Amino acid sequence: MNLDYQSLLPADFHKSSKVWIYQSSRMLGIGEALEVEDMMEQFVQSWKSHGTPVKGYANLFFGRFFVLMADETATGVSGCSTDSSVRLIKDIEQRLKIQLFNREQLAFVVKDKIEYIPLQQLQYAIDHGFITAETLYFNNLVSTKEELLEKWIVPVKNSWLSKKLLATI
Repeated sequence: MNLDYQSLLPADFHKSSKVWIYQSSRMLGIGEALEVEDMMEQFVQSWKSHGTPVKGYANLFFGRFFVLMADETATGVSGCSTDSSVRLIKDIEQRLKIQLFNREQLAFVVKDKIEYIPLQQLQYAIDHGFITAETLYFNNLVSTKEELLEKWIVPVKNSWLSKKLLATI
């Protein structure tokens, strides 16, 4: 599985650019992905903070992860402009009948495929060798471009999960 997403990120955005990641409850079909990419592009083109255009970026990665980014070195992102991005995500949720705010589903790369494991079943997955310290994990808690580049897809041992589970892995 090709996990090269870094080359798709805008080079001209500052490393401190704010990032939001929303994980879909399922893989999107090609028609859905094209529709969503168009919606996100239209949103970024009109994204404003107190009337000033936001230097924004949006993309769908791996057919599952919605990534929004705002370079605040150009224009700060206010509560209202953040709310408008959340409205976009909620609109996508309703239109495609998917969940994008469920933080209880964790995503991993297992046998060259992205697999979801509910948080409450994680210990079982570890105990039975489905997840190991080396398994790649999508850390959707990253909040800056720099973290997105370096800490989004990481081995479990390098994620927040290691603090809770290192002794059992």
